[in-house]
Amino acid sequence: MNDKELFTNYEKYLGKDVTLEGWIKNHRKQKEFGFISFSDGTYFSQIQIVYDNKLSDFEEIAKYRIGSSIQVTGEVVKSPKETQPFEIQAKSISLLGDCLEDYPIQPKKHSREFLREQAYLRPRTNLFQAVFQVRSKAAFAIHEYFQKKDFVYFHAPLITASDCEGAGEMFRVTTLNLEDIPKNKDGSVDYSKDFFGKMASLTVSGQLQAETFALAYKNVYTFGPTFRAENSNTKTHASEFWMIEPEMAFCDLTKDMDIMEEMLKYVVKYVLDNCCKELEFLDSFVEKGLIDKLNNLVKKKAIRITHYQAIKELKEANKNFEFTPEFGEDLAREHEKYLTEEKYNAPVFVYDWPKDIKAFYMRVNDDNKTVAAVDLLVPDSGELMGGSQREERYDILLKRMQELNTGVEELDWYLKLRQYGGCIHSGFGMGFERLIMYLTGIENIRDVIPYPRTPGNCEF
Repeated sequence: MNDKELFTNYEKYLGKDVTLEGWIKNHRKQKEFGFISFSDGTYFSQIQIVYDNKLSDFEEIAKYRIGSSIQVTGEVVKSPKETQPFEIQAKSISLLGDCLEDYPIQPKKHSREFLREQAYLRPRTNLFQAVFQVRSKAAFAIHEYFQKKDFVYFHAPLITASDCEGAGEMFRVTTLNLEDIPKNKDGSVDYSKDFFGKMASLTVSGQLQAETFALAYKNVYTFGPTFRAENSNTKTHASEFWMIEPEMAFCDLTKDMDIMEEMLKYVVKYVLDNCCKELEFLDSFVEKGLIDKLNNLVKKKAIRITHYQAIKELKEANKNFEFTPEFGEDLAREHEKYLTEEKYNAPVFVYDWPKDIKAFYMRVNDDNKTVAAVDLLVPDSGELMGGSQREERYDILLKRMQELNTGVEELDWYLKLRQYGGCIHSGFGMGFERLIMYLTGIENIRDVIPYPRTPGNCEF
């Protein structure tokens, strides 16, 4: 028996004895009675356990501390309180694991900064029980969506010699003695002495490898950890995070956008349907109107505009932007906010981006100024997903790689993919933690991943 089974079928158990194992969330003792708020973590609401001095070990039970694990056997009865459907009249309560008096998670409000320092205990709080349940359900929904569409789940390597984004912000993987690094005659590091015989890093994206499988299975997706050695201390950046990256053969940018929108709405709808209690809590205590926001996303069709159109509309808005919108440049957060919340009040696809600010693998459009790239902007959060039609033409891809000084030799296999039965193909990426922030209303990425890895922080 667990809490979830009892809550969802409590009428079936009224008048019957049940046995539960879990933890004390709160404990109020009186002269002849005691009340324990109890949870085993399987359901968001807590169960009230009532015990009285008829129990032979009443005085001992009254000493059980918050955080202790216990086993409870008792009768399920209707609760006199309207706020809870039932309670348990205890017949026995056994201590399974005591808890020290200095237990940090007491029944009071704790700051999120404090709870980050207690990351190994914070899943026991209401806030993080809700957040990580949403994370679990969203992860399942992503797999379910792609599996129903017959996508093959591809496990991208975490150690790689390829820099997909070309930014160089990668964590090095080495077994070299850092106290005595072998050097070549020119003073450079002699990677031939290293474990892989070449420079290796933790991956920033599984996209390039996923493309190779897409050209064998048609539709594939990755869902796993990625790493960025970017010294950024913002609320939206982490050094380790999870990415969803589908790749689809015989798919152009239009179809790519179709799948981006469909997948996002599927996941949001799944969470709305399966995390009702958690979302109600988050709506009340984290972001007022969260549930309405998510329902609106599911209902509203995304707008599609080119980057040129987006800049034109921003310039014509007569808004006093801090950063002036310019053709050929990226969008600022305030620009995304205007487009999604004021201009359209809906999700917005911005596509056909300036070639000079995008990656080498994106397909060059006929104007030779833009590439078939797209970002999906959503109200309240801005950019949530990004994708592109990949450059399938060997000569143009080679030229782009040379222009951007991307390692042609290291990515020779990627180029050859265009010569061995290549085809039009597209894909996109979504940072999983960005999605969880959107689903929960949590503003800091450190609070939607179990153990955040950020510059200067690698605890637990």
